[in-house]
Amino acid sequence: MPKTIAAAATALTVLATGLAVAGVVGSARPAHAALSDVPADCSAFTAAYRSDGQRLSYGYSGGETSITAYTDDVLGWVPSAHQQLGGSGDDTIFRSTEYAVHPTDGWLYLVRRQGELVDGEWRVTAKSATRLKSGFADTRILATASPYLYRVAGTSLYRYTETYVDGEFTLSAPVKLASTGWNTVNTLVYERSGGTGNAAVDVLIGTKTNGQLKEWRINRATPKTITSKVLRSVGWAPFTSLSTGYCAEHPNGRPLLGIKANGSVSVHFDANKTDGDGTDIQGGPIGSLGWTEKAYGQ
Repeated sequence: MPKTIAAAATALTVLATGLAVAGVVGSARPAHAALSDVPADCSAFTAAYRSDGQRLSYGYSGGETSITAYTDDVLGWVPSAHQQLGGSGDDTIFRSTEYAVHPTDGWLYLVRRQGELVDGEWRVTAKSATRLKSGFADTRILATASPYLYRVAGTSLYRYTETYVDGEFTLSAPVKLASTGWNTVNTLVYERSGGTGNAAVDVLIGTKTNGQLKEWRINRATPKTITSKVLRSVGWAPFTSLSTGYCAEHPNGRPLLGIKANGSVSVHFDANKTDGDGTDIQGGPIGSLGWTEKAYGQ
């Protein structure tokens, strides 16, 4: 049975950190630092949750940053791991589907949200969190590469196969791909897939406690076959959230949006996302979020 999320108050109060806003998209504002080496056509976004379960979204697009908080967009708990699955909508309505791991009960939930523009104000008008699969205790990171879901817990990396039948998600039993070393991975996000047949791979990138920005290539047919490359060897340890995005006029490149535990934000641009070489990555800090809530890679 779906578990309905408790309704939030009808309006949000001004946050103590200074982020305001009841049910409205925070207005875009210039990034604190002008980054001429990050193309203006690049965009990247990520989700976060406040300690009271209120969802926030942070974005960097066209050299500007924005924060979004919708009325009634309250989950009621802060996921230990979160992953966007998909969304759709137009100028008056949106729908999204997400994975979220409960911090204490050990379950993976399927979260569905619907938002509508009502009297000029965006608000979430329907939401649900349905228990999907148990066995997710201690999960720190989720990364989806349909039809696969990757999970980091403890020192291990797992993979699940996702099926979608008659409008419902199901996940297979987990396959443990690696049992050591993954406790040093701070962030992990799916970037792309490549190759064909037995050579097809999922490419994920992330940061490590030793400061590395790293790329992993996981063979889809034999997923315990994992190769990796260090893109950058120092400076990336403080990032607790890493997201990739898209550059409309630079399709071979990628933006990297990083958030640190202290709330500071950086944006970088990798001109060639497939070369396995991070020496050309440019960019840097763009300022502070104004809050230190838990953010997730997307």
